[in-house]
Amino acid sequence: MSMGRTFGRAGMVCFTAAMLNLAICSGTIAAQTGGKGQASETLDENQDEKQRAERDRQAQVREAEQERAERMQELYDEGREALDQDEFREAERSFTELVKLNGPQTDAALYWTAYAQNREGKKEAAIGTIAELKKRYPQSRWKKDGEALEIEVRSTTGSKANPEAQNDEDLKLLALQGLMNNNPEKAIPLVEGILNGSGSPRVKSKALFVLAQNGSPQAEEVLGKIARGQSYPDLQRKAVSYLAMFGGKGAGKILAEVYMASNDPEVKRAVIRSYIISGDREQLAALAKNEPNPELRKEAMRNLGVTGGQAELQAMYPKETDRSVKVEILDALFIAGDAKGLIAVAKTEKDPELKKKAVEKLSLMGSKEANEYLMELLQK
Repeated sequence: MSMGRTFGRAGMVCFTAAMLNLAICSGTIAAQTGGKGQASETLDENQDEKQRAERDRQAQVREAEQERAERMQELYDEGREALDQDEFREAERSFTELVKLNGPQTDAALYWTAYAQNREGKKEAAIGTIAELKKRYPQSRWKKDGEALEIEVRSTTGSKANPEAQNDEDLKLLALQGLMNNNPEKAIPLVEGILNGSGSPRVKSKALFVLAQNGSPQAEEVLGKIARGQSYPDLQRKAVSYLAMFGGKGAGKILAEVYMASNDPEVKRAVIRSYIISGDREQLAALAKNEPNPELRKEAMRNLGVTGGQAELQAMYPKETDRSVKVEILDALFIAGDAKGLIAVAKTEKDPELKKKAVEKLSLMGSKEANEYLMELLQK
């Protein structure tokens, strides 16, 4: 009995030790398993944070690029306006700054810098700027105009500026405007002669404007020739804009031809913007879907929003796979004032950042539909 009790106590001790070891082991495993789970969760959170940071960085890059593009266009427009007002020093300043930005309009900016310098009497500076244009952009469409300007500058080197020349140009333009009003059949060939002649860019620009006011099939035909690139690039872009004001199938066909034939992104951009004037949502939708250049495609989307292309944008969103393009579509829906389209995205979008973007746009709209949906979100 004594030995049995002793053995029983020993067995109990062993059993207790075994249970204790099992508990310790189980706790260790649980701790290790829990640690792995926590580590996995931390890893996922870090990964999500990195992805969010990368998306934010990409958004900042896109915003900076957009701001830079807008600034370059602003400088170009300021410079051309200054030239039209004969403010050549101010024009030179704008175009010189544009050259420093080294964007897609640099060759045009060099030409107009040289033009302004020549009109200021800075002949040597103008020749140097033209040389830079020819060296840096030997294939540029502005090279031919630069060479023509160089001939003009060299032929007048050392001669004094003639203030009466400006007055003669103004008188001719007034006479041309009067003739266009009273006898367009005679005026249109005269305008075409000016556009194809050796007159100053200012005179050509004004003559093109006079032509655009006529609205006849003959005027549209001449504008079409200029828009197709049978003159220097700046006139081409102006002709594109003026054609949009004509409207109709004829002008639309010319614009589509110009877009397909051109390799110049600025000309293509001018055509896209012209569709705002003509309200051609069909062409904008086609470009928004199929244009291979991402920047031009985004421009088409934004302008589709401006023209109220809500149905086209709504149909485009679920088929799009590029996240950055989806962001552009949301911006376009906001521009179009399409609360319905944004609400649909907010309800169905799986990407939390895109969903958040849609809700942010709705919060800025202030429409009844948008406010009702925001209230619905708050009540969940």
